[in-house]
Amino acid sequence: MDIRRPPSKAMRSGKAGEPFKSYQNYSNNMKQQQQNLKASSDAVLLLRVPLYITNGIFFTLFFSAAYFLLHRWREKIRTSAPLHILSLSDIAAIVSLIASFIYLLGFFGIGFLLSIIPRASHDHEDAWDVHNNDHLIAKEDSRPPGPCAAAIDYSLVPPVLPCTNGSSNAAAPLPLSQDDEEIIKSVVSGSTPSYSLEAKLGDCRRAAAIRREALQRSSGRSLEGLPLEGFDYDSILGQCCEMPVGYVQIPVGVAGPLFLDGKEYTVPMATTEGCLVASTNRGCKAIYASGGATTVLLRDGMTRAPVVRFSSASRAAELKFFLEDPLNFESLSLVFNRSSRFGKLQYIKCAIAGKNLYMRFSCSTGDAMGMNMVSKGVQNVLDFLQDDFPDMDVIGISGNFCSDKKPAAVNWIEGRGKSVVCEAIIKEEVVRKVLKTNVAALVELNMLKNLTGSAVAGVLGGFNAHASNIVSAIYIATGQDPAQNVESSHCITMMEAVNDGKDLHISVTMPSIEVGTVGGGTQLASQSACLNLLDVKGANRDSPGSNSRLLATIVAGSVLAGELSLMSALAAGQLVKSHLKYNRSSKDMSKISP
Repeated sequence: MDIRRPPSKAMRSGKAGEPFKSYQNYSNNMKQQQQNLKASSDAVLLLRVPLYITNGIFFTLFFSAAYFLLHRWREKIRTSAPLHILSLSDIAAIVSLIASFIYLLGFFGIGFLLSIIPRASHDHEDAWDVHNNDHLIAKEDSRPPGPCAAAIDYSLVPPVLPCTNGSSNAAAPLPLSQDDEEIIKSVVSGSTPSYSLEAKLGDCRRAAAIRREALQRSSGRSLEGLPLEGFDYDSILGQCCEMPVGYVQIPVGVAGPLFLDGKEYTVPMATTEGCLVASTNRGCKAIYASGGATTVLLRDGMTRAPVVRFSSASRAAELKFFLEDPLNFESLSLVFNRSSRFGKLQYIKCAIAGKNLYMRFSCSTGDAMGMNMVSKGVQNVLDFLQDDFPDMDVIGISGNFCSDKKPAAVNWIEGRGKSVVCEAIIKEEVVRKVLKTNVAALVELNMLKNLTGSAVAGVLGGFNAHASNIVSAIYIATGQDPAQNVESSHCITMMEAVNDGKDLHISVTMPSIEVGTVGGGTQLASQSACLNLLDVKGANRDSPGSNSRLLATIVAGSVLAGELSLMSALAAGQLVKSHLKYNRSSKDMSKISP
């Protein structure tokens, strides 16, 4: 595709043919440089040698030849030998120096020149502004348009800006190249696996576009409305999501300030539920007006529980006694801790079912959520135990005694991740003016709904009004694993009248808040920005683990605010009224095309 800029004043003031001829010459030169660069890359690929190895070889050759020649010439100067008389080794070194210089210049020099040429020509209106892409116009393309982007030279194409006309698409579709058409056909036919596109093309964004178009053609269903542009697909490769075809937009609101442990926090919440952010914000206001909330971190340890099998229950019991013997803990912890400088074994708790043994390892994980970290440590211990228990058959690295992403009594009782208690005393005046209810009504409702009602329902860890609402919203905004909302939302909300029945003491106890500030989705741009808003982005170098612990207390404080506001709305009979106001869509869904 040819890209050009509208004629500048200097071009319009001269003869019509000359500026355009100069423009075409520039265009041809740019294309030739790109073709040269592609040719050099293709030549490397033909060698079937990884690119970094090839570059390393030529770098080594260049500096080795330069060093050899300098050393030789210094010896000739010292011995007064003629410099122009060359030996066979001198000639070989000169040829190697020139050849490696030409390769390095061709590989790195062209890209460098392309990056500085537009800057140098920015002050001249008769040249393209390629670097800044201010006023680029695409020339008419004779190829048939397609719904996805083509294999375009992105160094010459401006970034696609988001739509501002209210369209649901993030960007207008770009035409497909002939190469892309062939790849799409091979994906649709099944000859090219869709999952291999990133490795095959070396361009994650192009792979997503091709996969998207192939999906539309094979399914016969349109993905219009699912944005493709405006996302860094390289950032998710191999760690966050496989086979991407776009991304989902979830609005992020903020609640606060949440006055917690003497500091103020503005809490980001990603949700599509109306009233949720507004309700949490009202709870934050009530807490702030009453002097703030305080938190206590009770435990901090991620768990993993492998299951192993023996020939008899007695043999399984032998390993159980061995693991739980305090005399063996030091040697086991040394083996476990080899996996990470942050992962430290805390304890091992075992359970037996017949001849099967479940070993629940708990360890600190620094600022990471820590699932991978503890799994590596567990694998080290299993390998170590295999020497003394050769008849041990490892069935699985996880036997659900952990327990991950499932409601489980072991997490409710023992805790998993961060165990936090958050409390506040809400003044009578604040309950009346901000929450529009009274202390006695809140205490009674909490007893009959959150405690008695949940017991009648036989819930596990669900003695609260809507803790999972707040946990999920913060988790999505900050890049946590949303599925761990299951055990992270375990919460018991307690309310009690204090100070002669005038004020309200409210607390939430959450034994299994599983969060991290490094790894996984926390490093994505949007989620990283939300973590930065809370001042918990990344790892804390001075005090490893403090950022993730702070995030856990913020989650608990936000849940406290959400519980306080929703319970007040229920006590005052405001729930239906507020949802009718904030949580109803006026859009006619029947008019939205499939």
